[in-house]
Amino acid sequence: MAGEPQKKPHLSALVGHTNGLTKPASLAAAAAAAGARGGSGGGGASKKLVIKNFRERPKLPDNYTRDTWQKLDEAVRAIQSSIAIKYNLEELYQAVENLCSYKVSPTLYKQLRQVCEDHVKAQILQFREDSLDSLLFLKKINKCWQDHCRQMIMIRSIFLFLDRTYVLQNSMLPSIWDMGLELFRNHVISDKLVQNKTIDGILLLIERERNGEAVDRSLLRSLLSMLSDLQVYKDSFEQKFFEETNCLYAAEGQRLMQEREVPEYLHHVNKRLEEEGDRVITYLDHSTQKPLIACVEKQLLGEHLTAILQKGLDNLLDEKRISDLSQMYQLFSRVKGGQQILLQHWSEYIKNFGTTIVVNPEKDKDMVQELLDFKDKVDHIIEVCFQKNEKFINLMKESFETFINKRPNKPAELIAKHVDSKLRAGNKEATDEELERILDKIMIIFRFIHGKDVFEAFYKKDLAKRLLVGKSASVDAEKSMLSKLKHECGAAFTSKLEGMFKDMELSKDVMVQFKQMVKLQEVFKTFYLGKHSGRKLQWQTTLGHAVLKAEFTEGKKEFQVSLFQTLVLLMFNEGEEFSFEEVKMATGVEDSELRRTLQSLACGKARVLIKNPKGKDVEDGDKFNLNGDFKHKLFRIKINQIQMKETVEEQVSTTERVFQDRQYQIDAAIVRIMKMRKTLSHNLLVSELYNQLKFPVKPGDLKKRIESLIDRDYMERDKDSPNQYHYVA
Repeated sequence: MAGEPQKKPHLSALVGHTNGLTKPASLAAAAAAAGARGGSGGGGASKKLVIKNFRERPKLPDNYTRDTWQKLDEAVRAIQSSIAIKYNLEELYQAVENLCSYKVSPTLYKQLRQVCEDHVKAQILQFREDSLDSLLFLKKINKCWQDHCRQMIMIRSIFLFLDRTYVLQNSMLPSIWDMGLELFRNHVISDKLVQNKTIDGILLLIERERNGEAVDRSLLRSLLSMLSDLQVYKDSFEQKFFEETNCLYAAEGQRLMQEREVPEYLHHVNKRLEEEGDRVITYLDHSTQKPLIACVEKQLLGEHLTAILQKGLDNLLDEKRISDLSQMYQLFSRVKGGQQILLQHWSEYIKNFGTTIVVNPEKDKDMVQELLDFKDKVDHIIEVCFQKNEKFINLMKESFETFINKRPNKPAELIAKHVDSKLRAGNKEATDEELERILDKIMIIFRFIHGKDVFEAFYKKDLAKRLLVGKSASVDAEKSMLSKLKHECGAAFTSKLEGMFKDMELSKDVMVQFKQMVKLQEVFKTFYLGKHSGRKLQWQTTLGHAVLKAEFTEGKKEFQVSLFQTLVLLMFNEGEEFSFEEVKMATGVEDSELRRTLQSLACGKARVLIKNPKGKDVEDGDKFNLNGDFKHKLFRIKINQIQMKETVEEQVSTTERVFQDRQYQIDAAIVRIMKMRKTLSHNLLVSELYNQLKFPVKPGDLKKRIESLIDRDYMERDKDSPNQYHYVA
């Protein structure tokens, strides 16, 4: 073959057809045919066969593209008509691949788009019927959409090679799936009639569901997903949806605020928020959630914040409706400015309620206990309902401080007396641990009062009585209270109170040393003043006590009694019966004090005397006899003196002492300020004094103290300006 001219290779046979494309015969068959020809011409000599590659790609037959597209077109229309496809899907896929391999992709894409577009355009006719009601229309548009999606998936699977090669390489062309969405959007859903009926139908279903009717949620989910996929959800649906939602809840809020009580209304709001949240999860687009919830919150809560609080907050707090208050706090926290307005009404409630406790003199007897109960109540509400919010805690403290000082001095006095009642012996209301908790609570109320010097004065007087009469419930409790006061007000505040305990210890030592001389009061006075120079000894005869021995039918007894009780009982050594007037003349005891003394001996638990006529009170003309048949399980019996309530004179005296102490503090503050500033105007001096003084004081009182210091040459007026003061060194 080397000497023969080379011939252009050609195909001598076409074996088999795949989608109309001819393929070369197998290399083995071609080799066999060449060997047979060589054998006949070469006398049996073997020749070498050389096979070369094609220099050109085989050309497609003229009718191949048309015939293949006809098959593909037929298959696409079968899919669109929901009938069986005549051809194998693999065969169709291979046909598309062959066409793409021979640069037919642009034509193929255009033809496919045209077929799909014609089909989609034809779908619009079925939606022009006016006889369709809203629900049937929605079901029909949903079926059309579902069919379209299913068809495009099938079509894309056949034309996948085209989608992944030609379309992918041309960024300006939409993918086959996106092309289907674009066609459906442009020719079906963008039609004004179709779009309006679809949106109105969806909104109608949502409205029915909001009114409590059961609706086809899967239909809603499918249709809204369609709008989202077609990228018309926001423009065509969401805007109208928000408009209707606004109108619905605006009207509902106005109506229900008139019809329902606050707890029911808040429950309804919470229910509505849960329902709308569930709609987002079930069928609305996720992007709708935030503006939708904000819309509900604004119309049902934001527009009615003040009305809700004015209508129901006080009742909820009065009745301690924990669950309703918790719900109110949670809902108000969701709305901008909700917590702030709740804070304001919270503060007003505390001030108003607290003021009714403090300013009414008729409630003085129970004022402190009511304040403690009120404080416990608001603390519980803050902890459970308001999630320990610091703003609510701080505002509560400010509100307590405001209302408790609307009535100067009295709350401080009553708190001191309340402490006295808890620390006095015979108070069996609480164990040591409970007493400690009560004192801690009292200290919290104590922090709010401004006139702490008033508290100190009354507390000191009551403490002296408890210590002198031996009425203190527990030394540990007394010292614990002092420790609390010291921690709260400093060592200077409690130094005098601590000194009283030291005096009691010292008094015991003195009594041991001086026991033999107790009868001689003047001698003791000389001894005491000699031992403690600079002190003033004041005898409280009414607080002394003695031990009397007595013999009765049942045997001997000993009585621990007060001085006045001693005087009365000793009279019965001289006679068997005495009238009230006779006892009064013999003892010289003041009338009311004597009545209380006789009442303790004749009307108490240990009745040493018998009163005629019987009764709880001692009246003029009553007669008293010694009870010879007196019985008691104890040998030594302590007969308690009936405590007299604090008199008006004692209250006035204590208040005057407080005022006198305050005068000294004002004088010291004025001198201190003038010494530092040398020259100062009247207004600036008064302003400085208000900053330094820790108790309320009237401008008139300050002016009197300034005049007093000028008279005593601590300071002087300016000769040219009477309102200017100079410090005098």
